Amino acid sequence: YDETSNQPACCHSPSRRWTIFFRLSRYCHLRPGVEKRCVPSATMVVTKDVFLPTEEELTVPEVNLSGPALRAGAYHLGKQCEAENNEFMLCRQELDDPRACLNEGKAVTNCALEFFRKMKKNCASEFAQYANCLDKSSGDLNFQYCRKTQGVLDKCVLDKMNIERPDYGYFARAKVHATDRPAPPKQEKAVYPDATPGLPADYPRPDAKYGSRFHWLN
Repeated sequence: YDETSNQPACCHSPSRRWTIFFRLSRYCHLRPGVEKRCVPSATMVVTKDVFLPTEEELTVPEVNLSGPALRAGAYHLGKQCEAENNEFMLCRQELDDPRACLNEGKAVTNCALEFFRKMKKNCASEFAQYANCLDKSSGDLNFQYCRKTQGVLDKCVLDKMNIERPDYGYFARAKVHATDRPAPPKQEKAVYPDATPGLPADYPRPDAKYGSRFHWLN
């Protein structure tokens, strides 16, 4: 913001093909008996060249379940939808653009919806009993007070849905995820014409006079 001309400053980035305008405004808080306080804020505006998803693309059926219900089915849900979750997280990490991973996110939501539909069809009473136990037994939905109802649910899910509850530490193990999505292009290392030249390979490198700064090498 240019204080001399009282005009918003403009920052243009050719590589990203967008223009960002920062407009400085002041929000003043008035309270009886208190000095007026004004807080500056910045507003960012993008140009029409920036692609934004439509409302229809962003609108998907949501998983309308409470916290205890989601926690009750978390282990089996994570096992059932592991491939979809890994694909979504890989997309977000590689592309670093949520707009490019909308389909992967929809696949995660769809998998969760399908899982809970099957749970309701096959193990509704066992699931409700376990979720109610988590909700009522502690203030932090602790698993340790509901091992009996957990065992009943695990048996039902294994017998009717063929999903075995993952063992302790399953989701913390390193795994290799296979994907059909092409890998993003690697960013080339920047080369500067005025970079400081390095020493030649045959340049003499005598031992340090007072030892290495890395104490474990002394």
